[in-house]
Amino acid sequence: MDSPDRTQDTSQQRLQSAASFKEFMLKSSTKSNLNLYDHLTRLLVKVMDERPHNVVDVIEDMSCDVKRALFEEKQSTLRDLPPSTTAEPLADKQRLLFARSEEADQEEELVETCLPNVSEIGFYLEQAGVSLGREEMQRVFLALKQLVESQALLRCRLWGKILGTNSSYIVAEAEYREGEEEEESTEEAAEEEEREADTQENEDEMDPLPQSTHKPPPVVPKEAIGTGANKFVYYVCQEAGLPWVKLPSVSPAQITAARQIRKLFTGNLDTPVVSYPPFPGNEANYLRAQIARISAATQVSPQGFYHTGEEEGDEEDEAPRDSYEVNPDFEGIPVAEMAESLSTWVHHVQHILQQGRCTWVNLAVKPGEDSNEEGEAEEKEEEPDELEPEVGPPLLTPLSQDAEMFNTPPWSSKISSTLTSQHAVAVLRSNLWPGAYAYACGKKFENIYFGWGLKYAGVGYSPPVPPPPQPEYPSGPEITEAQDPSLEEEQALKESLEEQQAAQEELEDTDEEEEEEDDE
Repeated sequence: MDSPDRTQDTSQQRLQSAASFKEFMLKSSTKSNLNLYDHLTRLLVKVMDERPHNVVDVIEDMSCDVKRALFEEKQSTLRDLPPSTTAEPLADKQRLLFARSEEADQEEELVETCLPNVSEIGFYLEQAGVSLGREEMQRVFLALKQLVESQALLRCRLWGKILGTNSSYIVAEAEYREGEEEEESTEEAAEEEEREADTQENEDEMDPLPQSTHKPPPVVPKEAIGTGANKFVYYVCQEAGLPWVKLPSVSPAQITAARQIRKLFTGNLDTPVVSYPPFPGNEANYLRAQIARISAATQVSPQGFYHTGEEEGDEEDEAPRDSYEVNPDFEGIPVAEMAESLSTWVHHVQHILQQGRCTWVNLAVKPGEDSNEEGEAEEKEEEPDELEPEVGPPLLTPLSQDAEMFNTPPWSSKISSTLTSQHAVAVLRSNLWPGAYAYACGKKFENIYFGWGLKYAGVGYSPPVPPPPQPEYPSGPEITEAQDPSLEEEQALKESLEEQQAAQEELEDTDEEEEEEDDE
């Protein structure tokens, strides 16, 4: 028989070997990060729970099931869907631009479209080095077609694209048919009357407030729709396929304020314009004012393409010309000559005066003053100072007469290609309004604008300084504090007052004596 010491040594060796074997079984795999000890524990627990028939035959399958269960808990084979981008809903809306019906095809064969050939314009713009790209130009053309179909427009063209900090504006220039302008003007007049009636009702309801003696300068009236700065109507959209939004008509106050500020567009028409001087309106009004300014300064055409009507006669000398017609006898100007000389280009949009209008209006004469009394008319005749009407350059003025600003020529001209000059186009670029371009080739020409909507301001721009503060009250002897008199001055004043009083009493006594003598 073995001794107790030997049996104790063997038991310790077995415990050590069991501990080392357990430590071996607890080693994790480098592939699955599992260990044999935990796997066998789960497998035996599974066998005790299920007690399957012929365990020895299915033990391998049960081991695979245990491993598969651990794998499914940690990792799923299903993948999450990628988040949708903003381009997907825009693509869904732009897909409607390419949808066509059979009825529309039949109508296109019968009715002439008022849209220009945007594909041809895009080709010439590519020759000039200015373009939105063929794909975007095609989408813009389909968007313009959608606009024409939804509105009763006589003419519609791509004016350009104004960039913004968040999004840009695609601008379409349109002209209404006869009758539509009158309806729009009557609607605006009705809205103004409603506003005036509301303000009057509010004033009647409220307690009368102290009236100020300040007289604000007279408001320059807005030009009627179809004339001057409101000759055309403008629609904007952020991307081709999105709904078009009609811009409001522009007022002289908005044009005057836009000349004094510099603001980048945000892409939201409802954004307030925070500036000094304050701008009367939101970004939609500011955008419309900048479009009017850019159009008046950069819309040009080859000399001779337009001409004034001959029916006007002697009226041209009295009033500035505000209309023109297409010259059917125009045969075109050579491209090389148009690229060299600015006198071959002319302005065909009216100049905006300092008053904010294209036609000057006398603010001293109010409407309805013809029926006033003769006395008022005589007083007006006596007034020595009479306002001289402001007159701008007439229509179809050559570009060679444009003035320089900040020692910078207003225009730069070139030919698109000197290698193939027989197929080149004349390109004109505005230096005062960066982004305004024009091209001409034979009898074809077009104006386009791609920019931020800001005028060139020289080396640096400095905002205007606020005016000096107004005085709180007028300075005068009535409110000016005087120095206290001395004792001698008070005594002298007292003696003079006593002398005056005594003299007055003597006069009264003499008057009473004379009256008594007269009565006797």
